[in-house]
Amino acid sequence: MDPLYQQTHKQVHEIQSRMGRLETADKQSVHLVENEIQASIDQIFSCLERLEILSSKEPPNKRQNAKLRVDQLKYDVQHLQTALRNFQHRRHAREQQERQREELLSRTFTTNGTQKKILDIANMLGLSNTVMRLIEKRAFQDKYFMIGGMLVTLTVMFLVVHYLT
Repeated sequence: MDPLYQQTHKQVHEIQSRMGRLETADKQSVHLVENEIQASIDQIFSCLERLEILSSKEPPNKRQNAKLRVDQLKYDVQHLQTALRNFQHRRHAREQQERQREELLSRTFTTNGTQKKILDIANMLGLSNTVMRLIEKRAFQDKYFMIGGMLVTLTVMFLVVHYLT
């Protein structure tokens, strides 16, 4: 039992060092490192099953200690499995955010397409062309009022800062 326990314990430490490498791996090799770690974890689980069987065959005075050591190894491996899953989840979320960001940046927006849809909807509702022209004129005027208001606000803010400091 001791050689198998030592070998399994050594594998757990190797996986812990690989988990450190996983954080610094580039995008191409991260999948390979993840697969290596997962394969090692699966192998350790099979070793743990054998260790549990061997620990139950230990003499009664050593059995409790052997089971405790196997349980500690099992806890460590489960912790590594959880850490790997968390890393994979974070990586997947990060990749999904990058895809969405690229999709948004590559999307082309057209303002005329939106205005045309509004006009089509208004025509369906039965608004006359005169009312439509008045709405467009009002929107055009509102834009100038907004720009003028922003300029007045900036001027007032500049004057307040200039004279009070």
